Amino acid sequence: MSPELVMWFVLAMKMAVTALFVTAATIIAERLGATVGALVATLPVSAGPVYVFLALDHDAAFISASAIVSLALNSATAIYLTAYVLIAQRRSMWLSISFAFVMWLVVVFALSPVRWTAWSAFALNLIVFTACIFVVQPFCLVRMPPTTRPWYDFVLRAGLVASLVGVVVALSFQIGPTGSGVLAVFPVIYMSIMLILHRRVGGPATAAVLANAVPALAGFGVALLVLHLIAVPLGSAAALVVALGISVVWNAIIYAIRRRQALA
Repeated sequence: MSPELVMWFVLAMKMAVTALFVTAATIIAERLGATVGALVATLPVSAGPVYVFLALDHDAAFISASAIVSLALNSATAIYLTAYVLIAQRRSMWLSISFAFVMWLVVVFALSPVRWTAWSAFALNLIVFTACIFVVQPFCLVRMPPTTRPWYDFVLRAGLVASLVGVVVALSFQIGPTGSGVLAVFPVIYMSIMLILHRRVGGPATAAVLANAVPALAGFGVALLVLHLIAVPLGSAAALVVALGISVVWNAIIYAIRRRQALA
C-alpha cells in the first residue's frame, strides 16, 4: 500500500472512531436530562480526540502552543452558547443558530491575532465566564421533554464531528499550532445539539441544556491551561491524561453541587 493510501486510511479511521465516540456520548446525554446532558456534552469528546491525533503527528511544543490558543477561544464558545440561549427563547432554530455562530466568528476573529500568554488567556476566560454564567443562570431549569430519535440524527452527529477531526488533522501541518488550536475548539458538539434538539423539543428546552453547559465549559478551560503548562515538561501523552482528568473531576463536582441544590 502506498504511503498516500496509508495516510488516507489512518485519517478515515481517526474520523470514524471519533464520530462513534461522540455519537454515543451525546445519546447518553439526551437520556439523562438537561443538567447531566450538558455535563456529558462539555467533556472533551470532540476537542480531546482532536488533540490526541495532533499529538500523534506533532511534538509537545506544538500541543502546548495550540492549547493556549484554544484556551483563549474557549471564551468565544461561552459567548456563542450564551447568545443562543438568549435568542432561542423566542426565535426559530436557524435564526438562533446563525446569530450565535456569527457572534462566535466575530469573537474568534477579534481574539485570534492576539499573542496570548497563559495568564492573559486565563484572565479573559475568568471575566467572560463570570458574565456568561450570570446571564444564563435563569434559563437552566427548563424540563427536557421526551424525544424520539430519527435515523438522520446519527448521520448528522457523526458527520459533523468526523468532518471536524478530518479538517484539523489534515490541515494541521499547513495551519500550524494557532490554526489547529482554533479548529480544535470549533463548537461542533454544541452546534449538533442545537440542530438536533431545537426542532424536536423547542428552543427553551434546548437552551436549558446549553445554559447548563456554560459553567461546565469553564472546567474545560482549566484543563486547557494545565495542558499548555505541562505538555512540554511531562510530554503530550501524560498532559492529555491529566487534562482529561481535570475535565471529568470538574464536571463531577458541578453534578454534585446541582444534585445537592435539587435535594435542598
